[in-house]
Amino acid sequence: MKILLRFLGFLFAAGTIVFIVGVAGAAAVIWHFSKDLPDYTQLKNYEPPVMTRVHAADGSLLAEYADERRLYLPIQAVPKLVINAFIAAEDKSFYQHPGIDISGIARAALLYVENFGSSRRPQGASTITQQVAKNFLLTNEVSITRKIKEALLALRIERAYSKDKILELYLNQIYLGLGAYGVAAASLLYFDKSVHELTVAEAAYLAALPKGPNNYNPFRRREEAIARRNYVIDRMVEDGFITADAGNKARKEPLDIAVRPTGARTFEAEYFAEEVRRYIFENYGEKKLYEGGLSVRTTLDPKLQVMARRAMVNGLVNFDETQGWRGPVARIDIAGDWGVALADVKSLSDVNPWRLAVVLDVNDQSARIGLQPPRDPGGNIVKAREIGILPLEGVKWAKPAGGPSKPIKLVTQVLSRGDVVYVEPTKEQGQFRLRQVPEISGAMVVMDPHTGRVLAMVGGFSYDQSQFNRATQALRQPGSSFKPIVYAAAIDNGYTPSTIELDAPIEIDTGQGGGGVWRPENYGGKFYGPSTLRFGLEMSRNVMTVRLAQDIGLPLVAEYAKRFGVYDNLPPYLSYALGAGETTVLRMVTAYSMLDNGGRRVKPTLIDRIQDRYGHTIYKHDQRECIGCDADTWHNQPEPKLIDHRELVIDPMTAYQITSMMEGVVQRGTATVLRDVGKPIAGKTGTTNEEKDVWFIGYSPDIVCGVYMGYDKPRHIGRLATGGHLAAPVVRDFLKQALADKPPIPFPVPPGIKLIRVDAKTGVRAAPGDTHVILEAFKPGTAPPDNNSALAAEAGIGGGAGQMSISPDSAAGAVRTGTGGLY
Repeated sequence: MKILLRFLGFLFAAGTIVFIVGVAGAAAVIWHFSKDLPDYTQLKNYEPPVMTRVHAADGSLLAEYADERRLYLPIQAVPKLVINAFIAAEDKSFYQHPGIDISGIARAALLYVENFGSSRRPQGASTITQQVAKNFLLTNEVSITRKIKEALLALRIERAYSKDKILELYLNQIYLGLGAYGVAAASLLYFDKSVHELTVAEAAYLAALPKGPNNYNPFRRREEAIARRNYVIDRMVEDGFITADAGNKARKEPLDIAVRPTGARTFEAEYFAEEVRRYIFENYGEKKLYEGGLSVRTTLDPKLQVMARRAMVNGLVNFDETQGWRGPVARIDIAGDWGVALADVKSLSDVNPWRLAVVLDVNDQSARIGLQPPRDPGGNIVKAREIGILPLEGVKWAKPAGGPSKPIKLVTQVLSRGDVVYVEPTKEQGQFRLRQVPEISGAMVVMDPHTGRVLAMVGGFSYDQSQFNRATQALRQPGSSFKPIVYAAAIDNGYTPSTIELDAPIEIDTGQGGGGVWRPENYGGKFYGPSTLRFGLEMSRNVMTVRLAQDIGLPLVAEYAKRFGVYDNLPPYLSYALGAGETTVLRMVTAYSMLDNGGRRVKPTLIDRIQDRYGHTIYKHDQRECIGCDADTWHNQPEPKLIDHRELVIDPMTAYQITSMMEGVVQRGTATVLRDVGKPIAGKTGTTNEEKDVWFIGYSPDIVCGVYMGYDKPRHIGRLATGGHLAAPVVRDFLKQALADKPPIPFPVPPGIKLIRVDAKTGVRAAPGDTHVILEAFKPGTAPPDNNSALAAEAGIGGGAGQMSISPDSAAGAVRTGTGGLY
């Protein structure tokens, strides 16, 4: 008995010693690993990288920019279904354990012993809290040391934060594949849905991904992805989160992935979106752009953008086809499966509905073509093959470029087997029309003249082909489209639309060695003698403009060019009065907006407002003061009033007179194609020297549209290529659509303007019975006299008649720079 008692005493003492040693050892381990644990309190101020989202003016999503595609959701905004799916998949006892799961650790330890010595990765037993500790504070190192630190941090995190806060951190931080971080971004990227729209099967699939997104990729490892999803569904049924019937129904659902595009949401707006991205990058920095969670509301009108791109593309393509067929994009071997070879040919992704096709068979009347097969989101070529017919009618335009202009009578004159070409579907089912990517390019800008908001922007034929934005980056000569600025400077300083200027040959001594002389010419070579300024602008008379600029002085022209933002420093050469300097479409459209709105300065913008991740406004374009707009309720107070402090860059009466003269450009002058719009339109054509660029900028009372066309490496466009023939029809096609549902609205006449009947040719008051009469706008005290005796007097303002020699100081460089404006 004593021996037994002694033995029991020994066991007790030994057990006590072992216990004390174990506790001491555990304490020592905890102390050792606790010394350099990360500061878990930083989770309190957690600000994860969040994507910047760019929206159009109507709220539709335009683009997203992020290093980590994440949308942060507070736990209150996460549906219970999604929460339950993740808990079932990752940590069913999440709401019960203190941060670590003892039973899970035991299972993982047992498996570790069983697999010891093998190459298999040890199974983890991490709770959601431990995953938060690892993802936020530790590394992915596979070691006992990291697991101990992870467990210690989990215990501390559980004491410091609520279960809901821990779950919120987890659901927003976890990586779920396809570049998506957090459940909100993953729901959009995988299913193009918000988390509130997810089905049981979709929520289960997202909950299956934390174990290894690449292991359950829905495109490369579809069977494994479905199996893992169904496993999560089973766990949800077992844990009582869904019924057995709901689980059975969810398991039968196919895994339908609708990957959300990650670029500009509307292909027509990619130049616009890139311009916005560049602005944010330059003004707020890379970190704010890709991690700051900015919400950017842009000025883009999606409907107008679609119209603008369609009109611009049609204009470029229509002209390019007149230049002839330059041959196929490529040639491939069509033996065997032609679809694989065709899929490897690089195609432009933003020229819908155009598609690449290969000629399979060809005869005199048609060609049988195979369309380029699409790829699924995983990059796999779709197996189905589409066949179409390219009839003779669809290739008749394709005369050889640079060759004899003989009509195309046979398809075999144009195409051969194996040719890879672009085609566009026609209204006839299964039939297509031959297309080619145009060599000529150009740009269009559409602006609200009252605010400077850019409503649409086209920077070229295809963003996929060239990211160079010709609307904002291309410096081109505006040609005669600059003339309204010269005329505005004159009329703002005493001239009237009826002032007489001489349209006659002029010689300008440039002062260069060898006696260089510049003789500006009118388009067509004709001269009309003494003519009104209105006639000079309507018919784009170069010599009249040069004389006018010489009369008022080039410093004044340069000042107005700077006021309107066309040029910062206009060189003192008379050729620059004809638009020989280089500027951008955006600058020119902004200048015309100031003429349209009555002379108010506008600053062009693509952005209305920028808010940070907390909803605070950090940028707003509209700086007008609104008195009474902050009232909470109505107490019979005066209506809110907008106070506009913007500078007047020109007399509103001058702005109207120039607008009236440019209405004449459309009605009688160089842009009569715009009469088809059927609404009041003002505008001006422009064609540069040697016909390298063609322009037209036109406007109604509430919208301004500017277009230029030309080759990226400037060269002669073609014989008789003018702004009136090439650029103006593009603006016409756009404005006909943009203004289709709007009533005709005349340009508002500012107070003080007098509209007087005058002879359209002489500018003097019209006599009773005169037929060629127009209503002309005059400022107070500038109306013409009642008889024709003033004609000779006013002609004197024009600087004389016949040949004229101008001093070298005012004309130097005219020959060197060339004449900018023609027609």
